[in-house]
Amino acid sequence: MELYIANKNYSSWSLRPWILMRMLDIPFTERLVPFGEGSNWSEFRRFSPTGKVPCLVDGELTIWDSLAIVEYLAESCPAIWPKAKEARAWARSAAAEMHSGFGALRSQCPMNCGLHIALGAMDDALRQDLDRLNELWQDGLSRFGGPWLAGEAFGAVDAFFAPAVFRAINYRLPLAPAAADYAQRILELPAMQEWLAAALAEPWREPGHEQEALQAGTLLEDRRRSPG
Repeated sequence: MELYIANKNYSSWSLRPWILMRMLDIPFTERLVPFGEGSNWSEFRRFSPTGKVPCLVDGELTIWDSLAIVEYLAESCPAIWPKAKEARAWARSAAAEMHSGFGALRSQCPMNCGLHIALGAMDDALRQDLDRLNELWQDGLSRFGGPWLAGEAFGAVDAFFAPAVFRAINYRLPLAPAAADYAQRILELPAMQEWLAAALAEPWREPGHEQEALQAGTLLEDRRRSPG
């Protein structure tokens, strides 16, 4: 299988299937196509019918949405979702909520793995998203006993919230103690550290993504290597 992704520094959608496949030892070949300035639709249309990433190619079959990729993989890898019915239903609901929601968190704290930013004023929409993130993480951890959101095993629901971990840490977002501990466990995963190291080493800078992050607040640190 080939997994098409964009810059690891920016592409939160790409991270989700990538880290899930890494954590569950699902073999794949990574195909990284960097974002260009402006529209990437034509370039990404070479491998993705929507002109977006991520996109999984398995022989003659193409799966072009992160949630669809996860469900496709689950057909041959049952460990992607919990065995227990209640945990599986909760995990699917939480992953779908992340897939379609948290718009303020996405737009006001765009993923940029290399930048640490002191967030400016927090509006009601972002505060509401953060309250819900804390509530959701604490609910899963307490309901199923941890250390992962749906129980003892890392799965799809954890992969879907992995980008939120980068956002929470890089923008210094307030997390409740249990949620903060969970975020740290995700960050310390070898697969997350592999992604982060590659993101920091990338030579590319896309002006639109850079501006979005810098508009969120005050730059504290840029951990990336110099471009070029």
